[in-house]
Amino acid sequence: MTIKRTSKEDTRQRIIEAAVEVFAEQGFFGARVCDVAERAGVADGTIYLYFKSKDDLLLSLFREKMSEIVARLSAIASEPASPEAKIRRYVSEHLALVEQQPKLMQILTVEIRQSARFLRASGAALGFARYLALLSSIIDEGQSAGVFRKSLHPPVIARALFGAIDEISLSWVLDASRPRRALFEVADEISDFILAGLTRRDPNVPPS
Repeated sequence: MTIKRTSKEDTRQRIIEAAVEVFAEQGFFGARVCDVAERAGVADGTIYLYFKSKDDLLLSLFREKMSEIVARLSAIASEPASPEAKIRRYVSEHLALVEQQPKLMQILTVEIRQSARFLRASGAALGFARYLALLSSIIDEGQSAGVFRKSLHPPVIARALFGAIDEISLSWVLDASRPRRALFEVADEISDFILAGLTRRDPNVPPS
């Protein structure tokens, strides 16, 4: 059964999506609530029926979108697929999200990070910890299956893997001045590079 959203839910979502566009285009600190209201097609005062302030709007946006991203990674981690396939799926899904929603990713990779206060208040550390834990679980699964090197420390490698993908995403989002390959075209190349490091024989373990 399809659950229909109420008028209030639709309005709130419209404001969230408008905020994504405005914050990405003008920067959070340069954007005004009235700009978001105009983009959403609502009165300025309507914003305050759903959000206490511009800060609260950004925090709500972050929490909602981060929750969706964590849910996507959770679905990948629980798939009945090989650890290698899950890593490839993670890379392709992350890059697909960047390509499909560049403005959202600009907010998540640039705007929200410009203020330590926002990072603390948004619960970003908790959301990011869940994200890394899921990624780490895939690496741990690969080690248990004997396909990833056992000398690797999953939490550390999870951060390194995220950092690599995050940097690629950030450069793609911000650098629109040069020709660039579609992100989906480099997903396999990046996955090959990552898996080569995860599956390479441990240097201190003699071959069998």
